Amino acid sequence: MTSVGTGWPQLRQQARLLETQTENLFHTYSQFATLPKIPPKPSEGEERTEVQLQDILQRRETLISQLSRLLDSESTLTSSALKQNNLSRHREILQDHHRELRRLKSTIADARARTNLLSTVRSDIDAYRTSNPEAEYMLDERRRIDNSHNMADSVLSQAYAVNESFGVQREMLASVNRRIVGAASQIPGINGLIGRIGAKKRRDGIILGSFVAFCFLMLLYFR
Repeated sequence: MTSVGTGWPQLRQQARLLETQTENLFHTYSQFATLPKIPPKPSEGEERTEVQLQDILQRRETLISQLSRLLDSESTLTSSALKQNNLSRHREILQDHHRELRRLKSTIADARARTNLLSTVRSDIDAYRTSNPEAEYMLDERRRIDNSHNMADSVLSQAYAVNESFGVQREMLASVNRRIVGAASQIPGINGLIGRIGAKKRRDGIILGSFVAFCFLMLLYFR
């Protein structure tokens, strides 16, 4: 503890030193609020840091009270005005640190409450599954059925996409065919040539059919 008889420079030096120590403790304490998995109960390090913060804030309040009493005992106006500004600044910093401590404690408490709630829910689910194996089996079956439905939906979607693609290709081929026929009809004599080719194909077909029929009749005759 600081003695009441200590002068202004010494008291201010102690106040600034404690402010720096408070900032360092806040840096350590804030790390407990950002843990990926906060423990369900405060760790030894967390409790120790919180106690150190509360203790150092109390010591700073005592120092500020001593600075205020020392300032009241002085009679020099110029010196007192400067020191009054310094004292006001120390009080503002102390109030900010009190608010920061409350904020960090609330953040840690909320994070711990969420973790404990999730842990309780998981424990209840595990207990229910253990005591109701049939329900767990039904849930597994439902998940497998859902997965099968999802796979079937995916296959159907792909089939519809392929069918739509074939439809587009058929339309393109039909359009190309119409353009070719249209272009061919514009060429003189092309229709006659196409007609003669078609007639030749029909004649060849008739000849081939007749030959096959003749061979079949001969086969039946000499059998």
